[in-house]
Amino acid sequence: MDSSPNTPFVRPGKSAFMAIPAEPIDYAVMEHCPGSRFTVKTAALDAGWSDLGAWDAVWQVLPKDEDGNAHRGDALTTDSRNTLVHASSRLVSLVGVDNLIIIETPDAVLVADKSRRQNVKDIVNVLHASGREEQTLHRKVDRTWGWYDSIDDGHRFKVKRIQVKPGASLSLQKHHHRAEHWIVVKGTAEITNDKTTVLLSENQSTYIPFGAVHRLSNRGSLGYRAPAPEGATQPWRRRQFYTKNHTAHSVGAG
Repeated sequence: MDSSPNTPFVRPGKSAFMAIPAEPIDYAVMEHCPGSRFTVKTAALDAGWSDLGAWDAVWQVLPKDEDGNAHRGDALTTDSRNTLVHASSRLVSLVGVDNLIIIETPDAVLVADKSRRQNVKDIVNVLHASGREEQTLHRKVDRTWGWYDSIDDGHRFKVKRIQVKPGASLSLQKHHHRAEHWIVVKGTAEITNDKTTVLLSENQSTYIPFGAVHRLSNRGSLGYRAPAPEGATQPWRRRQFYTKNHTAHSVGAG
C-alpha cells in the first residue's frame, strides 16, 4: 500500500489489486456479510437514487431542452432530439440526429445510439485487444504534485503543459537520450539544472540538456483560482529527443 497523509492518493499494491475479482461490491462483499463476523445494517433512503451506471442514466437526470436534448459543455444542435452531449474541450454540433450519445474528451470521442448504451464495453474490449494506450492513459494525467497535459507530439518530440501545486515539486531526475525546454507561462518556478538553481517567472525559459539532473518546484503558497490558479506554476515543457550518439532530431514548437 502506497499512501501519504499529505496527498489524497492511496495506491494499493499492484499484485493485490490485480487479484481482486471484477465483481460489483454488493455481490462480492455485501452478500457474504450476513452470518459472518461483519455486521451489516441498513436504513431506508428515499432520495431518487441513480448510480449513473450508463450514459442514458446521465441523460435522464440532466435538464433538457424542448426537444429532449441534454448537453454539458459547448454544444449546438439543430433538428435533433433526445440526445446527450458531454463536450469537455471543444464545440460539438449536431444536425438532424436523434437518440445519440456523444461524449467528447481531449483523448477520444464516443458516438453511440442511446439504446445501445450497454455495448460501450465492447469498444473497451477492442481497445484492450488492440493494445491502445487510451484504455489506461489519459492525455491529462493527475500526479501528487499537480498534473500534466500532453498537448502535442510527433516524430521524436512531445509537448506537455504542466501545473505544479504550491509547495510541490517534481522528482529529481535525469534523461540520457532527450533534452527539455521549459517555458513558464504562469507563476514562478524554481528550476534545478545540475548544480544550478534559478527562479524563473512568466515568459522566461530554460534548457535542460541530456544527462542533466533536474527538477521543477513551485515554492509559492497561494491557493488555486480558476482558470489559472494564482501561485500555481504552469510551465510548457518541450522535449527534444536524441539518438544514442546524441544527434539532435526534430523539435516541436514550445
